[in-house]
Amino acid sequence: MMIRHHPNEATLLTYASGGLSTALSTIVATHLGLCPSCRARTENAEKIGGALLSDVEQVAMSASALDLVLARIDNAIPVQPEKTVRHCGHHGLPAPLGDLLPENIDSLRWWPVGPGIRQARLGEGEEAVRLLRISPGRAVPHHSHGGHEMTMIVSGSYTDEIGRFMPGDVADLDPEVSHQPVSDAATDCICVIATDAPLNFTGWVPRLMQSLVRI
Repeated sequence: MMIRHHPNEATLLTYASGGLSTALSTIVATHLGLCPSCRARTENAEKIGGALLSDVEQVAMSASALDLVLARIDNAIPVQPEKTVRHCGHHGLPAPLGDLLPENIDSLRWWPVGPGIRQARLGEGEEAVRLLRISPGRAVPHHSHGGHEMTMIVSGSYTDEIGRFMPGDVADLDPEVSHQPVSDAATDCICVIATDAPLNFTGWVPRLMQSLVRI
């Protein structure tokens, strides 16, 4: 897999510090499982963060601090062990996205969001990510972004003002970017998308659809 587009440095630093939302982190973590270069950059960021913490001035703890920690441990909800980035789930994708996808992607509930474009949600609430399925030759309506948007290609490819995006590539976009992805005319382009704010469409028809399908 030849990956040409990656998360930017600020995104990787925020991910390493635990500051990204669950949905955005899902895309970054999956990309890290595919990209040794970004994995190394993230590990360096974590080392820098650890070094900075070691220089923080120490403060005295209260006499009851140990008892409070032990009480929290006793009441903690057990969690599954964290999977390594090399774990591959369905469609050969690493966790966490590989585990969210079903074996048969057609079994998902796909909702039409425009001509030749369908959407499926993976997860619930703020933790959900969305799959977008763009038919060959179809274009996503031109839009900008109200906040941070990350898109990773699962299969197929699309081309926009930035370039061509293929499996494993990540579009890491902010409010300064406006674009119109067009699926290449070979097969459906399936991509996973996470945002922390609604998109800003330029046409009234896409804006009307937006209110109905929550994109």
